[in-house]
Amino acid sequence: MSQATVRRQRRGTRRDPVHIALTVWGVLVFGFLFLPIIVMIVYSFNTGRLLASWEGFGFDAYLSAIDNPIIRGSVMTSIGAAVGAAIVSTILGTLGGIALARSRVGSLSVLLATGLLGITLFTPEIVDAVSMLPWFVSLGTDAGIAPLNNGMVRLVIAHAVLSIAVVTFIVRARMHGLDASLEEAAADLYATPFRRFTQITLPVAAPAIWAGALMSFTLSLDNTIVSSFIQVPGSTPWPVYIFSALRVGLRPEIAAVSTAMFLLTLFALFVVAMVLRRSDQSPEEIAKTLAAA
Repeated sequence: MSQATVRRQRRGTRRDPVHIALTVWGVLVFGFLFLPIIVMIVYSFNTGRLLASWEGFGFDAYLSAIDNPIIRGSVMTSIGAAVGAAIVSTILGTLGGIALARSRVGSLSVLLATGLLGITLFTPEIVDAVSMLPWFVSLGTDAGIAPLNNGMVRLVIAHAVLSIAVVTFIVRARMHGLDASLEEAAADLYATPFRRFTQITLPVAAPAIWAGALMSFTLSLDNTIVSSFIQVPGSTPWPVYIFSALRVGLRPEIAAVSTAMFLLTLFALFVVAMVLRRSDQSPEEIAKTLAAA
């Protein structure tokens, strides 16, 4: 096929009305998704007293947010709870996903475990919140388990409970196609179960583990309903602070900190992508892993 024919075919493809319509539709969809975020970022530089009242460009909102101890405390509470929930849910979810992948498909235990985990995904958060609050109160006050009276411990446990199922299913999907002969060959070479787990199973499951950890982190950052029920004074996470600020009007500091949280999420995505790239993951596999997260 000559180069002139190829160029004519390319020009015909570019002029195809269906192709043009899909391109325009894709631009509109991305604009619909990201325009509110762009507006939030722009208004984070508003020097006015209220978020919706633009008065000028400046960094006053960022400086005011840094100087506000309540905002700093709520942001640190959210980040601390997100990190703790990600660690707990990733450890338990990884073990659960590997166990389900290695179990016999269709067995009663697998169906029961899958069903129970699925319930945590489909149960409305308001139901989770209402059920967790008396549980924490009864165990913390009546049973005398002091750590459950701590606000950070409550947030970590509650957010981890809501994220374990996500990590489990992501890891299970990754491990489902693992060739058992790899571990059998390592066993034939006298590798201990611990070495087989750390040198074969975990490297294979690493993309799913990182994706699950990122998902747990982001789910914890924006959890509002459960957090508003179980939080105690002195441990108010950032979403709950925003919800309470709605009663008096949003200030530019809200947009400034939200922008910083958005950039933090993008940085987490970048770190995961770099780790996956160093583990010899192809660009397509990296995109699939980040899409799953």
